[in-house]
Amino acid sequence: MSPQPDSSPAPSLTKVETHGVDRIPDADRSASPLDLFRLAFGGANTFSTCVLGAFPILFGLPFWQGLAATLLGVVVGALILCPMAVFGPVNGTNNAVSSSAHLGVHGRVVGSFLSLLTAIAFFSISVWSSGDALVGGAHRLFGLERHDVTYGVAYALFAGLVLAVCVYGFRFMLFVNKVAVASATVLFLLGAIAFAGDFDPSYAGVFTDSANAATDALFWPSFIGAALIVLSNPVSFGAFLGDWSRYIPASTPRRRVVGAAFLSQIATLLPFVFGLATASIIAKKAPEYVDPAAPDFVGGLLAVSPGWFFLPVCLLALIGGMSTGTTSLYGTGLDFSSVFPRLSRVQATVLVGVLSIAFIFVGRFGLNLVQSISTFATMIITCTTPWMVVMILGFYVRRGWYDPEALQVFNRRQRGGRYWFAHGWNWRGMTAWWVSALVGVLFTNIPGQFVGPLGDLANGVDISLPLSLVVSAVLYLAMLRLFPEPRAVYGPEGARLARTVDTPVPPITGPGAPAGETALPDPSAPSRA
Repeated sequence: MSPQPDSSPAPSLTKVETHGVDRIPDADRSASPLDLFRLAFGGANTFSTCVLGAFPILFGLPFWQGLAATLLGVVVGALILCPMAVFGPVNGTNNAVSSSAHLGVHGRVVGSFLSLLTAIAFFSISVWSSGDALVGGAHRLFGLERHDVTYGVAYALFAGLVLAVCVYGFRFMLFVNKVAVASATVLFLLGAIAFAGDFDPSYAGVFTDSANAATDALFWPSFIGAALIVLSNPVSFGAFLGDWSRYIPASTPRRRVVGAAFLSQIATLLPFVFGLATASIIAKKAPEYVDPAAPDFVGGLLAVSPGWFFLPVCLLALIGGMSTGTTSLYGTGLDFSSVFPRLSRVQATVLVGVLSIAFIFVGRFGLNLVQSISTFATMIITCTTPWMVVMILGFYVRRGWYDPEALQVFNRRQRGGRYWFAHGWNWRGMTAWWVSALVGVLFTNIPGQFVGPLGDLANGVDISLPLSLVVSAVLYLAMLRLFPEPRAVYGPEGARLARTVDTPVPPITGPGAPAGETALPDPSAPSRA
């Protein structure tokens, strides 16, 4: 029987998305790996990424060493991130729900917590940086007075605009990012022309030949710290990648999906290097703006920009901030609609958005959290990377096989199923996550901001990331060997690198469950996605 052509019209941009974290029907999966690239790159091809790109200079590094730290952070982060793209097409849902298979039906709330933490951080960075740029540009162009009221109005308007796009959902967000990718890229290239005459790649930073021994001793801590700040950007997408890739058909070759995610982060070298290069210019022409005690990259950029580039800076702040803000906020609202079932996707998005906006105002005008971006970003890496390792290794040992119905047990307020484990918790994955995250926190070393109890054991170098990566991988695989999971959680081809036991698995019960079900289907019955 030959397939019938799909004559259904494409969904309208202004039609509010109704899908929550339930499995996206095959008929509604019309996205492509290119769309995933646009969303992931568009969410990072922004002004807030430029702010993160300035940190190597703020840490005192010379330009070339700062570029090396940036390359290291982007490439390592992209390699860690890209496998997380496969869960969406395979399971048709977001990554937090997919984590039920490895952390348990209830343990999936870890992913929800991480997405909330990340969303607040990067939504705040985008609103702060974009709002500051808009007010600063308006001051230079039209003489607008800069004070708390004008900044507050700019933050509120910009945050409200981002929230509106997130309420409409995936299609509208995809449209915004399609525009953002092209326009922001053009504006960054235009910026390269604007600053070409002032750029000096020989910028030496504080680690010069005449630097004293105390300063020289800070080089490697500063280099690693700068690389970790950069790495936090790709890692921050780990909890969100499935929000977008779930619209990609399951039949799409996985290498294309993984490749799109990887290349989207490599492409972010454009805004990162723009931030790095312009920060080196600011450090030479207006050094007061890169004072580590009170850095102001946005103000410094406006101070050294030629007059004709003020308007492009404002456009870059608006377009890029929209892209970062929507990709950060959309996924968290989506996920919390399942954590709190009384809330629809729209209601959960509005709730998370309002809470984030409140955090933005308290942080900007009350606690001055702008200066603690590096600490917040490092904590995101420390908590999220071990979770991603458990997910990626779990996918490998399961050979990419999942039971879509069992993944939805938590969202439907049911009980039982293949991923019920011990009262809804898979303590194997949970233990690997929290132990490695704790190890990362203990060994964190951010000079002047946060140093863990064991942070000085490596002569001031932050080794939290490699330690948490190794501990999570070794511990998780060891747990799977020492404490085998039920055979039912694996597909027809069985486990890889893990042992299994023939432990009975409780049937799914509760709202919507088949009446009278007493046993699970044979694992070989569902087709491998």
